[in-house]
Amino acid sequence: MSFQAVVFDLDGTLLDTLEDLARSSNQVLEDHGFPVYPMEKYRFFVGDGVRTLVERILPEDRRDDVTVSECVASFRRIYKDNWDQSTCTYEGIGPMLDDLSKKQIRMAVLSNKPDDFTKKCVSRFLNSWNFDPVVGQTEEIPKKPDPVGALSIASAWGIIPEKILYLGDTSVDMKTAVRAGMMPVGALWGFRTAEELKENGARRLLRTPGELMEML
Repeated sequence: MSFQAVVFDLDGTLLDTLEDLARSSNQVLEDHGFPVYPMEKYRFFVGDGVRTLVERILPEDRRDDVTVSECVASFRRIYKDNWDQSTCTYEGIGPMLDDLSKKQIRMAVLSNKPDDFTKKCVSRFLNSWNFDPVVGQTEEIPKKPDPVGALSIASAWGIIPEKILYLGDTSVDMKTAVRAGMMPVGALWGFRTAEELKENGARRLLRTPGELMEML
């Protein structure tokens, strides 16, 4: 099938944000007197929005609404000052995006990261390419794997979902693509495993960003 557009997840797909997310999260835990985690643990904590991240890292007996809300506010404050210290594009992302642009393939970003941080990340690290739209989590758009965000992008483009490739690195991304009727493609350079991606609907797995062009 000939694809006309690509919807990208952000964290773990275009950008390696793990260290900044882990450092900010551990600072929240330290400030509240809770145990911290090694960075690699955060591969399985992130991906479902800030509130879910906080719920996952808090001790089980401290996941009450008040504590979670306090820690979410703390995370937002800390991450606001630390979001770009170690974040960078993955190797091969730049050339892949250059090739997509040359082919005039439309590109968008759909993330469960809060909308303001999503737009900041794209503006800071991906401003050489045209992503339209860039969509993060808001009250108006349910977080992934709800397909509303993906389908709204398809509608804005005027492209049927079957002609859109969705590239992400987690089960949430694959479920989103399946529910939206898009082509689910897993990024093996990201945060999760090939098994997780396949079990949740990935129809192709890519070891490097350059392999995406073979599908187009």
